Amino acid sequence: MRPYRICLLPGDGIGPEVVEAAVEVLQALPLSLEFLQAEIGFGAYQRLGTPLPESTLEAIRQTDATLFGAVTTPPNLPGYFSPVVQMRQRLDLYANLRPIRSLPHPSSRPGIDFLIVRENTEGLYSGIERLEENGQRAITERVITRRGSERILRKGFELARQSGRKTLHVVHKANVLRQTCGLFRQVALEIATQYPEIELREMLVDTCAMELIRAPQQFEGIVTTNLFGDILSDEACMLVGGLGVAASANIGDGIGVFEPVHGSAPTLAGSGKANPTATLLATVMMLEYLGENECAQHLRRAIETCLASGQVTPDLGGDLTTSQMTRAVKRLL
Repeated sequence: MRPYRICLLPGDGIGPEVVEAAVEVLQALPLSLEFLQAEIGFGAYQRLGTPLPESTLEAIRQTDATLFGAVTTPPNLPGYFSPVVQMRQRLDLYANLRPIRSLPHPSSRPGIDFLIVRENTEGLYSGIERLEENGQRAITERVITRRGSERILRKGFELARQSGRKTLHVVHKANVLRQTCGLFRQVALEIATQYPEIELREMLVDTCAMELIRAPQQFEGIVTTNLFGDILSDEACMLVGGLGVAASANIGDGIGVFEPVHGSAPTLAGSGKANPTATLLATVMMLEYLGENECAQHLRRAIETCLASGQVTPDLGGDLTTSQMTRAVKRLL
């Protein structure tokens, strides 16, 4: 059997360190892997004049899965754009998946296990902005399409069906955003009729933000639009340990890019204090995507054992360095 070809996008700041940790752990698993490294982020911009070279997009297309670290996105830099948003749009990675699952650590509330499914290519991140009135008026256009709504809602219902979940919260603001959220809501009601075993529950986004804090155990799955999903998923991860343990997947047709949710944390770069947990959990998601479920389960158990036993980095209350925690996970494998 040919080896899995994995594209590595280390990026900026602590990105290279946490990706290196993931590679070290992957190499301890009984898998045949071939790694290809590509450029992304501010460092790529400084070297190549673009934060997202065409060669990087081609490398992602030609490999089985991609593991991404983190990037620095400085504001108001001429010619610079968010390479993450561009990557999602150029590769049509329309579904962002954020599992919110309790972990055996004091920072995590118990009894939580749900998935946020976020539309990843349109909405308020469509990139259509302009200045008017000599710079005194700024306008952003929110783009919601039937096609985009149908495929993300179907993804939400399909994932709920596959995991045996009985409810799915469709989150919107159709009472105010009557055309854009109204279209999203209408499509949700239509798609729901094809999944009679799953109960559609509507919730306004502001109510959802409140309910995530008040009673997060009520949720099994949430599907929503781009900006709402971005905000709600960052809020939700604080219920189970914070950004240091938050992983996500960007999924399109035949393409999967897996990443920690945290930023590049430039002040921590090179200090050995970067928490690899989020990247290792993203690696679990990547293994599941590749169909290597047994290896994924082994890796998840090893990570959770480290968390439960306090073999963690300082941000989680431990005293291990990035490499020491990585070695601890490897030993448990």
